[in-house]
Amino acid sequence: MLFIGIDSGTQSTKSIVLDLESGGILAEAQGKYDLIPGLPPGHLEQDPRVWSAAVRTTVARCLDAIGDRRGEVRGIGVSGQQHGLVVLDEADEVIRPAKLWCDTSTAAQCEQFAAAFGGQAGLIARAGNAILPGYTIPKLLWLKQNEPDHFDRVRTVLLPHDYLNFWLTGIKRMEYGDASGSGILDVRTRQWDRELIDFVDPRVIDTLPPLGSSNAVHGTLRPDLAAEWGFSSEVIVSAGGGDNMMGAIGTGNIRPGIITASFGTSGTLYGCAASPVIDPEGEIAAFCDSTDRWLPLVCTMNVTVVTEQVRGWFGWDLPEMERQIASAPPGAGGLTFLPYLNGERTPNLPGGSGVLHGLNGTNASPAQIARAAMEGATLGLAYGLRRFDALGLSATEIRLTGGGSKSAVWRQIAADVFGVPVVGLATAEGASLGGAIQAAHAAGQGSYETLCDRLVALEDATRCEPDAGHAALYREQLDRQSALTAHLKAGGYL
Repeated sequence: MLFIGIDSGTQSTKSIVLDLESGGILAEAQGKYDLIPGLPPGHLEQDPRVWSAAVRTTVARCLDAIGDRRGEVRGIGVSGQQHGLVVLDEADEVIRPAKLWCDTSTAAQCEQFAAAFGGQAGLIARAGNAILPGYTIPKLLWLKQNEPDHFDRVRTVLLPHDYLNFWLTGIKRMEYGDASGSGILDVRTRQWDRELIDFVDPRVIDTLPPLGSSNAVHGTLRPDLAAEWGFSSEVIVSAGGGDNMMGAIGTGNIRPGIITASFGTSGTLYGCAASPVIDPEGEIAAFCDSTDRWLPLVCTMNVTVVTEQVRGWFGWDLPEMERQIASAPPGAGGLTFLPYLNGERTPNLPGGSGVLHGLNGTNASPAQIARAAMEGATLGLAYGLRRFDALGLSATEIRLTGGGSKSAVWRQIAADVFGVPVVGLATAEGASLGGAIQAAHAAGQGSYETLCDRLVALEDATRCEPDAGHAALYREQLDRQSALTAHLKAGGYL
């Protein structure tokens, strides 16, 4: 029995075929695409039809690779980039390109929401989250205020993975996980907040598709696609979810205590909770997950972007950077690297910049500067982990994904900084694997616990235990980094 997982992201779509019996990935394919060029600063958009075309081609390539076994496919699960706004007209045609999660053109609209609902604290009290520029609902208000002709044509509002589910099945529906990143879902009750919706326009409520359980089957594959791909008419499409929600499933992060940390250009840290985790400071996003539980999440903007910048300064390849950092002592001789090269989301420093602090004649070497950069990026995520602890979400194991997780020295730094064991995963395709596992669950092939325990493979050779002495040093380093950040911010220097 085979299941297809699809991960539709900002830069590419990846599809895999999972053999449920063996647990192996039989085929995978990737289709790349770009953002729409030439837009004003802060505007980042894509045509949703680019995503569906990439799904069509990558699935076809996977099916070509498995040949006659295509008839064994029983389900499809879709992971999509969170927060994007897809708007359809009365003929279900795309009205304009989707504004993406990384689009920051909606800052003014976020300020309008905050002014109307008691600031960040008032919004968190209402729905569990502040309304941030990346979220979906300020994009819709932006559309009304800047493109009223397009807004008047809107008959359906979808998130990116909802659009792909609609393309696959002809059915419009939303599930709790991805919907919780829209800014208008009360994560405590999993119901729409009507006053937030009406603040945009009272008719918006009628543009939202039915909302329901993430464990429900979304629908069956369109007959024409089933025929094109050589499937039976009974192939299901599961509810799907946002990329972080599907990544949680694909890394086995479906029970309290396990935390997933993604070391990509930016970084995320998220866990599983049996009840909503609401951060009154708004630094932890209070999302729902896509298994009908909750997914507290912290995002930082500066992880491998920092180490890649430093690597470029010194002209190193990756092995040389690894060797140099390993040669430097933990703590980099007292050097602190505030890693805010792209501004920062957590802590909230949209105009932030990087800072090297504590340079002296004993630590101003390339190796120690590079180690300070890697430590600073990791401590940025540890700041979020400390917020998790304050909110009652404690980690017993952290599972690492993303390009940075391939570095042995970085894995050990992560274990020491986080103070808990860390381990990498056997596959980098966490979100697409999560989609395939969700499809298997929806098809009645077992609980998430059973499926993830069998199908999510840890790379035990990458496991690192924290060094107690280094962990104490890094706790002090996190205090210093947090204090330095606060002082510079208060003085107007960050």
